[in-house]
Amino acid sequence: MSQRPIRFVHRGEIVSVQGPAPTTSVLTWLREHQRCTGTKEGCNEGDCGACTVIVGDLDAAGALRLQPVNACIQLLPTLDGKALLTVEDLQGRHPAQQAMVACHGSQCGFCTPGFVMTLAALHQNRTMAGQGAPARGDLADELSGNLCRCTGYRPILDAGQRMFDQASPAIATEPIAAALRELRADAALQYACFHAPQSLADLAALRLALPEARLLAGGTDVALWVNKQFRELGDVIYLGRVAELQRIEVADNRLHMGAGASLTAAWEALAAHWPTLREMGRRFASPPVRNAGTLGGNVANGSPIGDGAPVLIALGAQLVLRRGEVQRSLALQDFYTGYMANQLQPGEFLQGIQVPLNEGAHALRAYKLGKRFDSDISGLAAGLWLQLEDGVVREARFAFGGMAATVRRATQAEDRVRGQPWTEATLLAAMTALDLDFQPLTDLRASASYRQRAARNLLRRFWLETRPEAPLAPHQVSVWAQAGLA
Repeated sequence: MSQRPIRFVHRGEIVSVQGPAPTTSVLTWLREHQRCTGTKEGCNEGDCGACTVIVGDLDAAGALRLQPVNACIQLLPTLDGKALLTVEDLQGRHPAQQAMVACHGSQCGFCTPGFVMTLAALHQNRTMAGQGAPARGDLADELSGNLCRCTGYRPILDAGQRMFDQASPAIATEPIAAALRELRADAALQYACFHAPQSLADLAALRLALPEARLLAGGTDVALWVNKQFRELGDVIYLGRVAELQRIEVADNRLHMGAGASLTAAWEALAAHWPTLREMGRRFASPPVRNAGTLGGNVANGSPIGDGAPVLIALGAQLVLRRGEVQRSLALQDFYTGYMANQLQPGEFLQGIQVPLNEGAHALRAYKLGKRFDSDISGLAAGLWLQLEDGVVREARFAFGGMAATVRRATQAEDRVRGQPWTEATLLAAMTALDLDFQPLTDLRASASYRQRAARNLLRRFWLETRPEAPLAPHQVSVWAQAGLA
């Protein structure tokens, strides 16, 4: 690949950017290079939402997709071939801006541009789909990546519903889509040490040639190494332009998800087959992080508190690993070898995740415990799966994150329930066995004793929701339902 500038749509025009370091964030480029200071810097790690912008891209069918993302954890070259919209692009006062004024949603005002961009994307996508204002609980979920430091959530939610008084799209999308179609003709990007192959074959060859290069997908983790640790990344191979890695399809009784599929798209696919995963999906990071991050990155990262691995292990997921032209399959539960360590060989990468669909009558739940409800890292996460036949447990997979150096199955607890009637006595035996499975650590997110007790309690909740007699109904364990906002 030959060197060329980064090309993307900004302020309604295709711009060519050359000069900034490839690890420059979109936020830094906006504020320091373009003097577009409407986008604010808050936490600089993707938590507060002050820096929210809208990124536009064409989907596989050629339709324009607009999604809010955090500018602080997006590296500038990842914009290549895409469109960037900021609060400066909302000319003539967007319905979201009008509603924020009318509802007194802007207090100190620091967070307001981020809220407005999230609301603008929501308004655009729903009105283009012919949908009206969302329910208040759904609106709160959409805004979970934006923090209001003045605790002005009520008027902001009021504004989010009032903006739909204007029921037609407010952003002219055809000029953006036309520019993106023009950019599709560009050659693959190589910008300094930043490589962005556009096919799976090119990625495999490049990975073999640069086995020590840093693989970059959504940047929601790697960008923090730059922002917070000031690390040099060296050669970077960006996966975001490889269309094959973003495919999601069903074949051979399996759900196949490319490693580059966004967390948003991948979790929607999982929840379509297992609706009990929807609640976990609402709390898996925040919408801007889910829009940028990938499920493959969440798994390959290997964090012991990652939210994706416990659920996928409980579902019996297999990984498709590739090195050059050679592919191999490996059970996700066997992938991790230690803290942040895995079985990838030099030059190998994660190509996809496969989840079996037909395993008879089964029960599945996913739970996440954190210090706050929205947009928080887990102190403890669990994926719990049972195969039941006439009230007897035929097979079980209990996977926990936050209980060990890796996400792991509770094999002793599984042994206590396998072949037993799914009764409270069986449950109690499994809860006791958890003490043999795990000896968790105390850290900033939770104490060892809390984790041990909470893991047992999650098993009990699982039993209460799935017991043969009088199981708890979904609305009985929904926060929003109990608050009257579902």
